Amino acid sequence: MSVIQVDNVSKQYRLGMIGVSTLREDLQRWWHRARNDAEPWKLGDKIRPGNGNGDRIWALRGVDFSVEAGEVVGLVGQNGAGKSTLLKILSRITIPTTGRIELHGRVGSLLEVGTGFHPELTGRENVFLNGAILGMTKAEIQRKFDDIVEFSGVERFMDTPVKRYSSGMRVRLAFAIAAHLEPEILLVDEVLAVGDAAFQKRCLGKLDEVSKEGRTVIFVSHHMSAIASLCKRAILLKDGQVIMDGPAAETIDRYLSSNPSSGPRYGEVRFSSEAKSGPFQLLAVRTRSRDGEIRSDFRSQEPVVVELEFRLPLPLPFLKIGFELHALTGGLVFQTFHNDREELLTGSGQGETQVLQATIPADLLNGGIYHINPCVTIHGRGWLVRDLEGPAINVVYDVPNPDYVVLGRPGEIAPLLTWQVVPAPA
Repeated sequence: MSVIQVDNVSKQYRLGMIGVSTLREDLQRWWHRARNDAEPWKLGDKIRPGNGNGDRIWALRGVDFSVEAGEVVGLVGQNGAGKSTLLKILSRITIPTTGRIELHGRVGSLLEVGTGFHPELTGRENVFLNGAILGMTKAEIQRKFDDIVEFSGVERFMDTPVKRYSSGMRVRLAFAIAAHLEPEILLVDEVLAVGDAAFQKRCLGKLDEVSKEGRTVIFVSHHMSAIASLCKRAILLKDGQVIMDGPAAETIDRYLSSNPSSGPRYGEVRFSSEAKSGPFQLLAVRTRSRDGEIRSDFRSQEPVVVELEFRLPLPLPFLKIGFELHALTGGLVFQTFHNDREELLTGSGQGETQVLQATIPADLLNGGIYHINPCVTIHGRGWLVRDLEGPAINVVYDVPNPDYVVLGRPGEIAPLLTWQVVPAPA
């Protein structure tokens, strides 16, 4: 039985058409629109651009899918693809421009950090307030209060106003409330965007537990390892349209292959003049696939090629060029230098652009995001390059057993070691 049915749903927004607060301002806006006047609208102390033509954008266009009871479905896509808009429609926060949806069962949603929290109220008071907003009765909240507090991990701060909470503490408490609502349908948007690694695993474990209880989950995340291990099915959105709806592994492959790395922190980082002066001039750090493609998304079963581009205006004896790999939690995974095994530099002349490559082997990294930070030193004399942020990589862990764990295996790395049976000692 389908508990969620989405039929030809589209959502349109008009740019520059901002609602105002008084009848007089509404009439002024109508008059400017009738005259096709492009003068700005003044709303409070902010100037909002008016547009007599009312530019339109389609956040969603012709979306169709259904979800059966007990399914865990991932929603993937780039920023702006329409994922959050779709969840807001399913949560009945907004209505579609065209099409219709059918929901069978109570819906619980966690769409934004701390939605429904009052900053002046304590954590304890906000549990009751937020629970009531999500549809829980007072008796139900009281019965589950201890479990909510224990799961959130903020017991010491339950009588502290929420305005003094960090964003991580807010999302821990908000997720704990939503997870204990026991809805038939749970909508979760980017719960992994905030919070430490331990709590992220706890959240995913709770979602896995919820799904095994027969409840339906729609899960939005840019964390492909979480999608791969938690969801058997995934839907790929692009420009508000469904591009693919199928097995999670195949949908992730389609997403990664159609999503070239972009942005200042992913794929390639080129450095400013500060890193190009002095005896060592660092030009860029980039990550490539084994085929030479510059990208940031990798599977754990494929190697990652790290490339450092630089110039040496003068000869530097005892020079060590390398990088550090840091986990998302900030922990150092390893440090490596180009001459760990032997002296190696390319190029023949001073001042020429040179490139060094190092390969992180396949089946070494666990699922997650890692930062590659360059480091260059003259042995025994100090650092030439340090504390620069290089590119980041997103590793999707290839789970050997789909029924195994949520984010791969414990630890920052997950090497596949060779095991063998040997004779017992005599």
